[in-house]
Amino acid sequence: MKIFTHQQARTALKRNFGEEAIPESMLERIEKTFGERLTPDQVVDRILLDVKTRGDEALREWTRKLDRVHVESLEVTEAEFQAASIGSELEAALSQSIARVREFHQNQPTSGWINHGAGGALGQIVRPMSRVGIYVPGGSAPLISTLIMTAVIAKVAGVPEIIVVTPPDRFGKVHPAILVAAREIGVNRVFKVGGAQAIGALAYGTDSIPQVDKIAGPGNTFVVLAKRKVFGQVGIESLPGPTETLVIADETADSRFVVADLLAQAEHVGAEPVLVTTSEKILYAVQEEIEAQISTLPEPNQSMARESIQERMKMVIVETLEQAFELNNIYAPEHLCLLIRNPWEYLGLIESAGGVFVGEDSMEALGDYIAGPSHVMPTGGTARFSSPLNVRDFQKIISVVGVNRQTLQATGPAAARIARAEGLEAHARAIEVRLEE
Repeated sequence: MKIFTHQQARTALKRNFGEEAIPESMLERIEKTFGERLTPDQVVDRILLDVKTRGDEALREWTRKLDRVHVESLEVTEAEFQAASIGSELEAALSQSIARVREFHQNQPTSGWINHGAGGALGQIVRPMSRVGIYVPGGSAPLISTLIMTAVIAKVAGVPEIIVVTPPDRFGKVHPAILVAAREIGVNRVFKVGGAQAIGALAYGTDSIPQVDKIAGPGNTFVVLAKRKVFGQVGIESLPGPTETLVIADETADSRFVVADLLAQAEHVGAEPVLVTTSEKILYAVQEEIEAQISTLPEPNQSMARESIQERMKMVIVETLEQAFELNNIYAPEHLCLLIRNPWEYLGLIESAGGVFVGEDSMEALGDYIAGPSHVMPTGGTARFSSPLNVRDFQKIISVVGVNRQTLQATGPAAARIARAEGLEAHARAIEVRLEE
């Protein structure tokens, strides 16, 4: 971990939007799998072209190569849905999470509007997308919460068809908790395919997996690269990168809570924890507390968190909370945690953040699962210009123009002049032919 002053942090917290360095270990794994040294970009190009060309056959082949499992039936069957069973306590927890996420997003205004006045009518029509794809990461454990934090919102938006893709386990199955949650949300089509090949299937369509209008959900390097490459063929909600949390703490903060919030994100691959504090006492207390808490984590969480702390954690000492919020706005974090006295008084200073977690009882980990807002939030500084996943991500706005003759006569000549200034004579004549009548 590194310690910075306020002035040093102004530079240290600025984002580098260039290409990320590719770990040598990833290149070695690629070479072992493909028999040649390829970049992740080249791997994704090859997979997407293959899926576009060969469809389901390519999906099965890439699943065998990359997930080391053969999947004959790509779609989860009704029998598999019926057989899915989990403990009653986990099922109750999932139900509570689904209900809270649904209730939160039902509060978002999503209706269209049309104003009828003396000049005619202008407005907007809001329509849900017809079909969306949700990517649910698998890896070492199924991210059940990602399904809830995406599919529930699509349902609230009114999307009639939701397609879920997720990597199969080593037995060629989907984790039962994902199927139980999907059924309660109202999602009935789940496919056992992950990685870049799943993104290709959603973007281009295959015999089994229908093409969607938009893809949502986080994933690894290959998934994110694939989403970037198919954008335009379909919509995407974001290009999520490694998670990040910035904690602002003053002398009233409990160092145990500060460290707990930092480690909750540090146990993710590539995470970047940041602490900004006005208190040297807290700074030193956190340094001592980190090792105490890391050492109690199980593996591989402990190694993951230790690597994040040692390689990417930044600690900043500032003189005032105003300086702390200035640094937050430079960094534009995915998560901003306020462990300070009277945190509500400082919300007006926040310009950029994916989510703000106000006070010691509002830890970010709660937001990951059950608070209400989606945990799919902008990363890598993109909170400067983007928002957490929300209902509007699954809807379209259609403009409505219905002016009357009086408004045409009042506005048409100006529109025609602008058209001719742009060299578009036919545009101008399309307006003026109406004015002649």
